[in-house]
Amino acid sequence: MAAITRLAKRAFVVSSLARRCLSSSVVNCHAPPHDATPFRPFPLREDSSKRCVQWVFLGCPGVGKGTYASRLSNLLGVPHIATGDLVRDELTSSGPLSSQLSEIVKQGQLVSDEIIISLLSKRLVAGEAKGDLGFILDGFPRTIKQAEILEGVTDIDLVINLKLREDVLLEKCLGRRICNQCGGNFNVASINIKAENGSPGIIMAPLLPPENCISKLITRSDDTEAVVKERLRIYNEMTQPVEEFYRSRGKLLEFNLPGGIPESWPKLLHALNLDDYEDKRSAAA
Repeated sequence: MAAITRLAKRAFVVSSLARRCLSSSVVNCHAPPHDATPFRPFPLREDSSKRCVQWVFLGCPGVGKGTYASRLSNLLGVPHIATGDLVRDELTSSGPLSSQLSEIVKQGQLVSDEIIISLLSKRLVAGEAKGDLGFILDGFPRTIKQAEILEGVTDIDLVINLKLREDVLLEKCLGRRICNQCGGNFNVASINIKAENGSPGIIMAPLLPPENCISKLITRSDDTEAVVKERLRIYNEMTQPVEEFYRSRGKLLEFNLPGGIPESWPKLLHALNLDDYEDKRSAAA
């Protein structure tokens, strides 16, 4: 725990950034379900360079946290920080943690708090040095300990918890592909589940690569059925208390994905009261 505390102190400089942002934002943290009246988590401004959001995306592996966090990052002009990307960057860096991380990933285990906090601290400090005014975290925190440490070093405005039924998650994960040349992420799964027993149907079209990437597609080494199921089991066991941690603080927005990006993105924007803002940005482009 002492080691984790030391690592957290390295990132404490971001707390001053959080205070500056929150002092200029009106935050409504009481988030309704995605089909209820939308709320306004911060005031929309014409000058996006002065906007600050400090949001977290939660959700099972493969649910689409990276996709929606990245879209919101582009829309709002704040960095998208994915702990999964931080881990993969470290894996390819031949750094001191790369061999340890390689074994953890192959076995489908979650990376330890200490390693994640070390990587995230380094990224947040680098972001502040570049002048970042906020962030959207993807894949962190995953444990109560991580949530408590994060709360101690910065203020989180909103936690968006993406939900998707497990059979769809499994099919999505097994369909993931990466182009080993351009690094693009694609998905070859074509999901069409009919509504039954009161459960809504779900349609998700594949996200196919351009022709020049087709022959270069590879599957992530950890995207096997056994590993994916183990990741989902561990996630549910460890992260449900994190959901309650933020729910009890009035910061949790639970969003049930109704389908793929075309169906889900407009509804997510509506839940965040950002649909009109996207229209304005598109008109100004």
